[in-house]
Amino acid sequence: MKVLIVSFYYEPEVGAAPSRITNLAKGLKASGMDVDVLTCLPNYPKGRIFDGYRGHFSVKEQVEGINVYRYWTYATVSKNPFKRVLAMTAFATSMWAFACRRKLIKEYDRIIVQSPPILVAASAILLFKKCFGKHTVLNISDLWPMSAVELGFMKAGSLAHKVMSRIERFMYRNADSVMGQSMEIVEHVLRMFPQKRTFLYRNLQPVVEVPSSATAKMRSCPMKIVYAGLFGVAQDMLSLLKSVDFAALGVEMHLYGGGNQMNDILAYIKDGEKNIYYHGYLSKQEVNEELKKYDLSVIPLAASIHGAVPSKIFDLLPEGIPILFSGEGEGARIVREYGFGLVSAHGDYAALSRNIRAFVEMSDEEYAGYVNSCLEASCDTFSFDKQMGRFCEFIDK
Repeated sequence: MKVLIVSFYYEPEVGAAPSRITNLAKGLKASGMDVDVLTCLPNYPKGRIFDGYRGHFSVKEQVEGINVYRYWTYATVSKNPFKRVLAMTAFATSMWAFACRRKLIKEYDRIIVQSPPILVAASAILLFKKCFGKHTVLNISDLWPMSAVELGFMKAGSLAHKVMSRIERFMYRNADSVMGQSMEIVEHVLRMFPQKRTFLYRNLQPVVEVPSSATAKMRSCPMKIVYAGLFGVAQDMLSLLKSVDFAALGVEMHLYGGGNQMNDILAYIKDGEKNIYYHGYLSKQEVNEELKKYDLSVIPLAASIHGAVPSKIFDLLPEGIPILFSGEGEGARIVREYGFGLVSAHGDYAALSRNIRAFVEMSDEEYAGYVNSCLEASCDTFSFDKQMGRFCEFIDK
């Protein structure tokens, strides 16, 4: 089977979105499929076209046996809504140059289209489904425009909201099948189109080594907690760090990553007396190695976004790191149901502090139980390879 994946993001870009699509492409390739990728010139998260790609309208390259076709986009990380829409519209338009490869497009058996950005996804469905009649699978990782309303970027009932809602229905109606990153996404689609074929495709991570038993993992003294990711309003780590007294709890808090709260966080911890340590920004591969040093990880979710499940949950499972989840929604339910850690509501930092103390005071056997729950799930319920096998069967039918 020959598959084309259409996505705004792809490696060498870093972050959850490019990682998710890159893993999907490599997983399909490893399963024996012939995989191509249609994406834009790499620019995220710098907001500037990467060196080696600048000055080109399109670039074709082969990455680990996958043909990657890259087209120009307007690169920006501006919060200005007009500039962000311009960036999406630019690639949504430039990708139509790929239509010149008519002979190649006719060879594809499946087209997997990533959404959001919703304008890019709608353009791809219009091009490949409506113009070329190809079998399309819509990969939804975030429910736009619902997420935009929940985050305050868009007002419900506004003209923009009505337009985006119509585009959303266009995509769902015309896609032959839909894959969603959470059960909430799948259920949302089925409420609108009950007969649509759907697949729950979580953002799982390939495991190179079989995770070891919890008996080999000993807690540090003092216990070390880690957070590796973005420091933005959706996480609001600044409020968490200011509200939890890590020194009084007898634990260390270690930070990796960057974001718009980073300068305020660095100013807050500069006295070095709060048991909070910042280690800079590392690549995903480097972070995975660093995670092995830690006993717990905190996952903050400041806003309950319908359909959103933090991918960090699935990054931590193969490392056997129990989770302190601060937030609500499907992510909180997963952590509770599968015994991956302890949950507190966002903003209830007293409850989060109690959960930290519970881990400090629990027996080695209790702690090992949480570790084993993570390790076992990464090889079974949340196994990337098993999910990929089921997904290949899904798109083959």
